[in-house]
Amino acid sequence: MNWSSNEFLWLDWAILAIGLLGVVAAVWYAIWKDKKAQQGEDSSAYLFGKGEPWYVIGMAIFAANIGSEHLVGLAGTGAKDGVGMAHWEMQGWMILILGWLFVPFYQLLINKMGKIITMPDFLKFRYTQRTGSWLSIITLVAYVLTKVSVTAFTGGIFFEYLLGLNFWVGAIGLIAVTAVFTVFGGMKGVMTLSSIQTPILIIGSFLVLFLGLATLGGGSIAEGWTTMMDTARSMHDGYGINHMFHTDPGDPMYAEYPGYVVFLGACIIGFWYWCTDQHIVQRVLGQVPGEDNAAVMARARRGTIAAGFFKILPCFMFLIPGMIAAALAQRGVNGFVMEDTDAAFALMVKNILPAGIKGIVTIGFVCALVASLAAFFNSCATLFTEDFYKPMKKGKSEAHYVFVGRTATVVVVLLGLLWMPVMMSLGSLYSYLQGIQSLLAPAMVAVFTLGIFSKKITPKAGEWGLIGGFVVGMLRLITNVLTDTGKAVMEGAFWENTTWFWQTNWLVFECWLLVFIIVLMVVVSFFTPAPSQEQIDAITFSSDFKKSIRESWGVWDIIGTLVVVGLCATFYWYFW
Repeated sequence: MNWSSNEFLWLDWAILAIGLLGVVAAVWYAIWKDKKAQQGEDSSAYLFGKGEPWYVIGMAIFAANIGSEHLVGLAGTGAKDGVGMAHWEMQGWMILILGWLFVPFYQLLINKMGKIITMPDFLKFRYTQRTGSWLSIITLVAYVLTKVSVTAFTGGIFFEYLLGLNFWVGAIGLIAVTAVFTVFGGMKGVMTLSSIQTPILIIGSFLVLFLGLATLGGGSIAEGWTTMMDTARSMHDGYGINHMFHTDPGDPMYAEYPGYVVFLGACIIGFWYWCTDQHIVQRVLGQVPGEDNAAVMARARRGTIAAGFFKILPCFMFLIPGMIAAALAQRGVNGFVMEDTDAAFALMVKNILPAGIKGIVTIGFVCALVASLAAFFNSCATLFTEDFYKPMKKGKSEAHYVFVGRTATVVVVLLGLLWMPVMMSLGSLYSYLQGIQSLLAPAMVAVFTLGIFSKKITPKAGEWGLIGGFVVGMLRLITNVLTDTGKAVMEGAFWENTTWFWQTNWLVFECWLLVFIIVLMVVVSFFTPAPSQEQIDAITFSSDFKKSIRESWGVWDIIGTLVVVGLCATFYWYFW
């Protein structure tokens, strides 16, 4: 048997099949054990989970973030543009803000409402019922546009390049398998799968990294790194792809990522995603009945610190292997031919890993795809059940609410499939994904931040800010479709007089949109009724609660936090 074969051998297929059956058995056992302990189905457990350990929370946050857009998109952009996109990945420090700052506010509201909350719950309590409902609508729309369809699309590409499957077979197969898994697994299934796939994914990706560097360096990892960096410096007309900031207008990447604005734009998207997105926040809200506030916040914070460490890894797991693939292809090493940069990671797995290891590593990748997509499905079910169905149909059984959540999952699956052909016609996947998020994030950031830190922002101001920001963002999206994201030359007086709106760089537009929404909310607050005392109390810590916050952290929490921040800063320093 040729152990260095560039194809999947019978051994790889056998390991993949046996491994996946083992994963299914482990997840089924965990779910069965959990249901037996609960003596029946519980919609809260199905949707949120029940007080998982901090390390499981950390792995679940990481697994929920890692999807096929990383296996395909991040590695592909690494092969094409190097570390220019690392801003969106080097955000371990941003997850710390969720654990240290937002979790106490969310826990305070959980205490006041007497139940686990969704993000729309927070806005309904702090602002108006309509504000929370709009957030649910916006979030569900965002999941269909940027989560389900993108993950399925890139999953289809990954399976096509790695396993030779037809694109649509891979994409639809991934959605079908994940839908079944989510319907019957719920949050417990997602958490269990996350804890299984995370170590496999990390170990497998670092095998790709180190073996790729060794191949590039003729057996030396250090020489391989030097060769990769030399290749990166020579690309893009000599401007290089080895640095994160592109400040020279002559740089081919300047038009897309102008100077230091890229950091601000990435922070806005990161703040929304890591601190206010139901998809992520849901991982830290589960708790054991009767558990005190300090214990809940301690577990959630330590989970986010663990996730902060994990979040530093994707640049080394996917982006840098993409840069290695570009260097290997440029030198024709090992017959490495890469006509499409999106094939970078799949080709690394096929050409770099030995037989047998390919199968093991692919198990982790398949689990990562399913876990990430399942997390989106589960969050959609949560939003629909908790924010739309339960208020309309009160008093139903827990089994009934679980069934409704499962039905919502199926609907999301169908909508994601219907949107995929449209999404495929809108150009570059990663640009599409970040472009959509840049239009949604400013409204979320403004509404949540001002809602928590200002007692003077009125309920109507939050409503106006969220709806107004969403409407402006969607208008920009329409012009993006009509003008190919500002690249097309549009004739006519209307287009010529509105170039400031549709032709402005997407990162600059994102920053100005955030400023506009903040100003709008402040102005509206001057002319609308002030928040009630109950709404102010929702963001005001009592002395007892402040004591719980202080008791929830210790010296190791501080040390872990500082290490995460230090590692992120070191990465920026090296690739500045």
